[in-house]
Amino acid sequence: MQRLYIHPIPVRIWHWTNAVGFVLMILSGMQIRYVGLIDVVSFRAAVTVHNFVGFVLIANFFVWFFFYIFSDRIRAYHSELNPRKHFIGSFRQIYYYAFGIFKGEPNPFQVSIYRKFNPLQSMIYQIIMMLLVPVQFYTGILMWDVKRFSAQVNFFGGVRVIDTVHVLIFIALVFYLLVHVYLGTLGHTRTAHFKAMMTGYEDMEEEPAAEPKPSSGTHST
Repeated sequence: MQRLYIHPIPVRIWHWTNAVGFVLMILSGMQIRYVGLIDVVSFRAAVTVHNFVGFVLIANFFVWFFFYIFSDRIRAYHSELNPRKHFIGSFRQIYYYAFGIFKGEPNPFQVSIYRKFNPLQSMIYQIIMMLLVPVQFYTGILMWDVKRFSAQVNFFGGVRVIDTVHVLIFIALVFYLLVHVYLGTLGHTRTAHFKAMMTGYEDMEEEPAAEPKPSSGTHST
């Protein structure tokens, strides 16, 4: 096994803070949405937790953003500039997740320090981190103080529109979270990727060395 330092400390702090925060946001959000049907904690307590954790996640987002912007690790998010090559790589990864992995085929993508996302992950992560998450934060802030942000709320069509967008993105992020946890079990062991996100080191299976080509010259006997 070859060990690569894939996840620096700031990324690990961001990841686990995000993981705990998202679970708390899901639970408190469900309590707020279905008050009367779910009564684990009071409505006021759920709102307080939801708002507090929301601002923690916003601050945590900027930890992720500025770390990648000001470090060479931003290369992990660089997209393949050749569309044909990018989509071929994405379709190969989809095939692997849907069929190849069940047939024992090798993963078509090999992780490296500056390429920790396969083409499919790279595309999905950029959509989530640069579009869905910021919009979710923005709509959450608008509903946090509707009176203060009334002009912006009205501009977008009112609280119902803002709330609908917030809930739809919530559903998308819950689905992503479930898939993310499942994909986390697809390392060389069930817990390999989870351990890597704790230690920073990913264990990689070394490719077998190529067999030496026979010499073209004659050999004396």
